[in-house]
Amino acid sequence: MATYIHERPEWPQLTWDQDHLAKELATVRLRQGKLIGRMEALGFPLREEAVLNALTEDVLKSSEIEGEILDKDQVRSSIARRLGIEIGALAASDRNVEGVVEMMLDATQKYKEPLTADRLFGWHASLFPAGRSGLSKITIGAWRDDALCAMQVVSKVYSNNPRVHYRAPAASRLEAEMKTFLDWYNSENALDPVLKAALAHLWFVTIHPFDDGNGRIARAIADMSLARSEDSSQRFYSMSAQIRVERNAYYDILEETQKGSLDVTAWLEWFLGCLDRAFAGAEQILTAVFRKADFWKKHSAKPINDRQRDILNRLLNGFEGKLTSSKYAKIEKTSQDTALRDINELIDLGILVKEEGGGRSTNYALVQTE
Repeated sequence: MATYIHERPEWPQLTWDQDHLAKELATVRLRQGKLIGRMEALGFPLREEAVLNALTEDVLKSSEIEGEILDKDQVRSSIARRLGIEIGALAASDRNVEGVVEMMLDATQKYKEPLTADRLFGWHASLFPAGRSGLSKITIGAWRDDALCAMQVVSKVYSNNPRVHYRAPAASRLEAEMKTFLDWYNSENALDPVLKAALAHLWFVTIHPFDDGNGRIARAIADMSLARSEDSSQRFYSMSAQIRVERNAYYDILEETQKGSLDVTAWLEWFLGCLDRAFAGAEQILTAVFRKADFWKKHSAKPINDRQRDILNRLLNGFEGKLTSSKYAKIEKTSQDTALRDINELIDLGILVKEEGGGRSTNYALVQTE
């Protein structure tokens, strides 16, 4: 008896109910087209800011799904530097941040290029620059070899009753499995590219060809496919951010699909719904972009130095925690006295305000305006 879909004799001949999906696919494609059209109608600076925000969210949330928390300023700075976007002072980035950003930008900015084994090996090496996943040494830039044990997705690893959610194909099958997948992915066919994104995501993560990083690479492949569906390298929404919100449902539908039949209609339906909700999340990106543009238009004539401008941009981009004078001094590499003087000037200009109930340290926030 086959437990997983890759053990069925018909694998990888995935099937689905096209009629059942037709209405939702049409709705998603219409909403996708409207969003892209609306974003492309923005002026270049606003569109550039929206792209930077969306890509930053995508990198952060795709890693967060796997339990890895990256520094937002480092991610944003790395993306801006690589895309040539001017954002003022750039934060130095760790190797792991640079690697994740490099993979995501290669997928979305070079979406027209074929997906090859060598390209995937490069992505994998970028994700694990030290050759380790946590404390464990892993095979980098090559398919897994299962030398230690079979590839399994397991929860409650350190309990007396670990749960096996999924067992991947044996390493001996990987060369043939990945050749079939890549030939299909790079082929021209009549399949709607959004459905192809969903199928590619599922198919890749089912093969699970690497020791680690399979989920992040599967989501990068899906993003690459969505870029192809729009014929644009500019990203205005984050599928990974929405998957992060729905992480439990994401894992549940993956497990259900991988243990089911080769009819993957339910997976495609969930993917389309998640994508539709990701488009709704793009409204938050737009709101933040317009808020920032309006802010600087309102305060354009005020005497603001470079340190103050950098801090204000950080607050507008979603500052982590509360702003204090000590944080200001540390971020801007200045003295406590200079930081407090800068803050007081911004208060006098009507830009910052002391927050109520700050406790032992005084906190500051942007003045809220309609």
